Amino acid sequence: MNMLEQKLAAAIGRATGEAFVPQTTRAMHGGDISEAFTLNDGTRTFFVKTQPAPRPPAGRVSGGVPLAGAAAPLAMFEAEAAGLAELAAAHAVRVPQVICQGIAEGSAYLVLEYLPLDGRGDAALLGRQLAQQHRVSATQFGGPHDNWIGTTPQPNAWMDDWVEFWRARRLGFQLERAARNGYGGALQRDGETLMARLGDFFMGYRPQPALLHGDLWGGNHGFLADGTPVIFDPATYYGDRECDLAMSELFGGFAPAFYAAYREAWPLDAGYATRRTLYNLYHILNHANLFGGSYAAQAHRMILQLLAEFR
Repeated sequence: MNMLEQKLAAAIGRATGEAFVPQTTRAMHGGDISEAFTLNDGTRTFFVKTQPAPRPPAGRVSGGVPLAGAAAPLAMFEAEAAGLAELAAAHAVRVPQVICQGIAEGSAYLVLEYLPLDGRGDAALLGRQLAQQHRVSATQFGGPHDNWIGTTPQPNAWMDDWVEFWRARRLGFQLERAARNGYGGALQRDGETLMARLGDFFMGYRPQPALLHGDLWGGNHGFLADGTPVIFDPATYYGDRECDLAMSELFGGFAPAFYAAYREAWPLDAGYATRRTLYNLYHILNHANLFGGSYAAQAHRMILQLLAEFR
């Protein structure tokens, strides 16, 4: 074992109350933010994520949103752990149990229960369980802590009004970052017009705060060998339940049985077909800010499509 593995093993032992001496380490693939691997002692296996964690500079938090860079890795893992704990408390969709998190040997780490996952399982059960999760509510929109969507800070300060929340905490936040990243001109002009007209998308529809996964694309779910659904890598907050459904359709979608079971458990409002684009615009803007490429042009097309709904 190297020094990091020794300290992780000690942290796991303290967290579980049972000594842990790993015998094998196996690299895991699939993520693009953290290094991931498993530790196994012949009986128990744990999933570990790490990121380099240089000494945080002064001014760790700006405007309530943790800064990216040196201060971010441990805060990101702490936010992920808090989100997983909140989803677990809903007693709906299975999530990995949080074991511990911290800093060791210059790396921030998060240790989770290891769940061997497959790509196929009971999609209908996932739909029903997600509907059950969404029935967990709050008195306002937002959350008790800020978190991240990918590596982008996601502000979640509570607000009473959902339209204002989406305008200020989601679209406006991403458009401001896009402007700083050089995406100005028509994207900003038409984005401002869209934000001024957000209320038009909610005529006759008043969403209630629902416990969201927040980053529910296909890569953030899987199934155990017995078909049990599992979700992970959350960006949780309380918002319109349509947000999770919309993102689930953004990058390939889930199995048809998932959508049928969700709608049977909790039918969607007819306006979802339009708001789906509005909610996914947030994620495409985030991709433009993170990765560049053609995402800014795609975001602008989505804005024009949405504005055309009310011409």
